[in-house]
Amino acid sequence: MAKVFSTVVFCSFLLAGCSTNEPAPNTELKVGADRDAHGCIGSAGYSWCQRTNQCERPWELAEQESLDNTSEAFSQFCNQ
Repeated sequence: MAKVFSTVVFCSFLLAGCSTNEPAPNTELKVGADRDAHGCIGSAGYSWCQRTNQCERPWELAEQESLDNTSEAFSQFCNQ
């Protein structure tokens, strides 16, 4: 009886180790698949700039336009 119980407990642990909480392979988000309404990829640091009419990385735009590297400066420049 103890041998059967031990076998059942062992099999339970073995099967529990086989389960995963990961999504199925074809339902995973791919890197760069987070485009916004303008096509800007947020995970790559891009945001829409209305003034330049394109996706911009705020820190690159700050360097190009001699702006402070802040979200406020980016917003002020792009929303004019």
